[in-house]
Amino acid sequence: MRPVKRMSFALAALCVVGLAWVAAGTTSDRNAPQSLPHPSTKTYTIPAPILTTPSGDAPRPLSMPVAGIDPSTIHDTFDEMRGGDTRRHDALDILAPRGTNVVATDDGTVKKLFTSVPGGLTVYEFDPDQRYCYYYAHLDAYAAGLHEGQILHRGDLIGYVGTTGNAPKDTPHLHFAVIRLDPDRRWWTGTAIDPYPLLYKRR
Repeated sequence: MRPVKRMSFALAALCVVGLAWVAAGTTSDRNAPQSLPHPSTKTYTIPAPILTTPSGDAPRPLSMPVAGIDPSTIHDTFDEMRGGDTRRHDALDILAPRGTNVVATDDGTVKKLFTSVPGGLTVYEFDPDQRYCYYYAHLDAYAAGLHEGQILHRGDLIGYVGTTGNAPKDTPHLHFAVIRLDPDRRWWTGTAIDPYPLLYKRR
């Protein structure tokens, strides 16, 4: 074979080999593991889920219903048992000297003034939206002139700490409850919710 033909044959063979090499390098292998992007040095924190109540289903912010009581000193008595362990307390006992002012925990209306065997002198206050009732019990006396239908503003005087009803006579306190009203908005029925997280504040 002549030298020129040999060179042409060699060049052609090199071209075929080169094309085959390029094709092999660019064809993806379906069975090969895909490379992962380089991990970032930045870390991310997944936020904890936020638990919310349905719109319009949370009580309004409340203020301390007993004058002069530090919110960091109250104790949660909502789940304590009463009546020889036959019923849950469903309220918060706020201890204070007899005669200490009891004030409205929120704006609202005096729905009912009532005297009962367990609660003694009591006040039922509805919030402005009539979704919640605030219950004040064991009062020593009502504020002068207090009456049903009276409009209250947060901090208004409604009575005085006492031991009426079944409260121990040597332990004056306010029995305070928050009740989610039923749709018929009767002052004597509803669902008790714990007032403690609504009133307690860390120092």
